[in-house]
Parts: sequence; C-alpha cells; structure tokens
Amino acid sequence: MLSAAFSDQTSPFVTAIDMRFYRALGARIAEARKAAGMTQVQLAELLRIPQQTLAHYEVGRVRIPAALVADCARLLAVPVESLMGEDAKPARRGPSPKLLQQIERIRRLPKAQQRFVMQMIDTALQASQTQAAE
Repeated sequence: MLSAAFSDQTSPFVTAIDMRFYRALGARIAEARKAAGMTQVQLAELLRIPQQTLAHYEVGRVRIPAALVADCARLLAVPVESLMGEDAKPARRGPSPKLLQQIERIRRLPKAQQRFVMQMIDTALQASQTQAAE
C-alpha cells in the first residue's frame, strides 16, 4: 500500500509534479480558509480530522484525500476548481462561510437542541419582520 506521506526521496509512485500539485493545493486550501476567517482548528473540526493533519495537508507534507477536497470547498464556500488551481465558473451567490460553519455546528447538535436553536431563529426573524412593518 502507498504511504500518504511524502518524503524527500523520490518514489516511483510520487513524482515531483505530484508533490508540487499537493503543495499548491494545500496552499490554496490555507488561503481559502484564511479568507473565510476560519482557523485550522475550526476547519479540521468541521472536516472531522485532527488539526495537525490539516496542517500537513496545507503545507503539502501529506496528500489530501480526494474525498476531502469537495468537503473543503463546500465548507469554505469556494468552487472545487479554484482549490484545484483551475479557473472556476462564475459562482452563484450563496451563504457566507461563517453562516455555513454555524449551520454545520447546529446540524451536529442533538435534535432537542436543534429545535431550540430553530425556535430562537424563528423568534428573531419574526421580531425583525414586525419591526420592518412598523
């Protein structure tokens, strides 16, 4: 089985091009994470991986699994293409990364706490509508 970690020694399975790609991919993830105002700890928590693993991905020391690239893009609210270094198609407007992060945290709460949070949100939205109507 191939090791996920790179080494300074060349391997027939890991080329210099591969190493450059994963370093650049990690740098783009780090850049998108910082632009979203997230820490490594916050993103790692959302990805359900250790912060140290995310740090290794961001510097290209360890290859990020392909399955996590899409999750990173979704959580950071950026197109997968931009993380991969490709020109992204114009994105449609969507929720801010902070809002997505909060929604993810609410999703992981127990159902009773989710209902409580939703009631609080509904109450705040109703109050806002009432104030706007006055």
